[in-house]
Amino acid sequence: MADQELTWRGAVARGDRWLFDVVARRHWPGADRVLPRLGRAANHGLLWGGAAVGIAVLGSAGARKAAVRGAASLALASATINTVGKWSVRRPRPVLDGVPAGRQLTTQPRTTSFPSGHAASAFAFTAGVALESPLWGAALAPVAASVAFSRVYTGVHYPSDVAAGAALGVAAGFVVRRLTRDAEVARIVPGDERAAVGAPALPDGAGLTVVVNTGSGTAATTGLDVLLRERLPKAELVECQGPELAGELAAAAERATVLGVCGGDGTINAAATAALRAGIPLAVFPGGTLNHFAIDLGLAGIEDTCRAVADGHAVHIGVGRFTPGPDPEDTRAGYFLNNFSIGAYPELLGTRLRWAPRIGGGPAALLAAYRVLRAERPVRLKLAGKPRSVWLLFAGNGTYQGTGPAPRYRKSLGEGLLDIRLVHGGGRPGPRLLAAAFAGPLTRSPVHVATRLRSLRVSDIPAGTPLAYDGEYAQAPTALVLEELPDALTVYRPR
Repeated sequence: MADQELTWRGAVARGDRWLFDVVARRHWPGADRVLPRLGRAANHGLLWGGAAVGIAVLGSAGARKAAVRGAASLALASATINTVGKWSVRRPRPVLDGVPAGRQLTTQPRTTSFPSGHAASAFAFTAGVALESPLWGAALAPVAASVAFSRVYTGVHYPSDVAAGAALGVAAGFVVRRLTRDAEVARIVPGDERAAVGAPALPDGAGLTVVVNTGSGTAATTGLDVLLRERLPKAELVECQGPELAGELAAAAERATVLGVCGGDGTINAAATAALRAGIPLAVFPGGTLNHFAIDLGLAGIEDTCRAVADGHAVHIGVGRFTPGPDPEDTRAGYFLNNFSIGAYPELLGTRLRWAPRIGGGPAALLAAYRVLRAERPVRLKLAGKPRSVWLLFAGNGTYQGTGPAPRYRKSLGEGLLDIRLVHGGGRPGPRLLAAAFAGPLTRSPVHVATRLRSLRVSDIPAGTPLAYDGEYAQAPTALVLEELPDALTVYRPR
């Protein structure tokens, strides 16, 4: 048995050395200049730390969440490699015979060879990001693979070192996803919103019409039909997507006692608008990718909503509204349940939406980030009649917790105030957005201002300026009023 094990190990070692020598003999044009530098950039996780900051500052809320998970996965993989992996196998580094001198690192690593820490970090960060945001993960994957390959190309690792490191990195990404999902479920706690006395109880679902956005593409939307038939059998179910959605929601709101919706935050926004205009309660069945609104409301899943509708338990929540011009009755008014923004984020979202069908989501996201970082002029407008120059104007429906110009979650949707954040213009957008990302939630700094208001008048908006609300993209009017509508919408939630 011992002889067989020695023979097996010898075969692996010979195969490893053969692949190592094949790479050493092969010359790829341009690789001698790119791969060693790429490997050095990844030393101590600096490359991935920079990528995490860039994604967090310039990306959407989902991208920021992905960046955090990627960094956590990298930390777990690095700790495991350095405390267990390196010192349990103690494999010596490859002999550099045959590796061209121009490829070799100026300073050779002194740690043991198995497994590759660079490969583990690269694949841990990429896996952590990809499990939360597949588009960003696809954009990072070629970089991670190049960093891992550079370790063989420069002669500091055998191929099996890199393969093992990559596998450990991916495993770290899955472990962090499991841990963070458990933590997210634990933090889904109802806020202090005012109870909606008199909300209709529909024990069998009669009077409830649920519009499902089948384009959300999650398991929640496909399993809703079964659960409704079991818990609310008389509820009406309407499936649609794309341009049909707004019309189906408006029609359902006209005939229903309660309007239900299953989809992501953009779909829920459209349903809330229809429910507000019809004056009826809303039942949210979480079915999107991120479900920020449902989590902040305190809904853990579809069963929570079914129970709340059957029992007649609901709360009043505030809603943000943006109205073109000074007339609050303007029919062009839009609503936001999460947040509204002008500046860097809408520019990023618009570029990504425009280029994704042509070059794919990941490359489009990178192109959008590059264009935002290269922006030469901030948006010049007036806030409450005073001229301002801003890289980002953010308005949250209720106070967001955590740091940054557009941070993470809210403890209550019944506060009745807008969370206003400004990143001042001047200088380059990248450093200022980064500085704002590390500022306190309600602090004032040379680059970042945060406060809470009931309303804000925005005027002299340049023509063609984009705006974003709840992940949707549109062109801003030349003037608008942002305001909070306290207790404007009744939404079902378990007691």
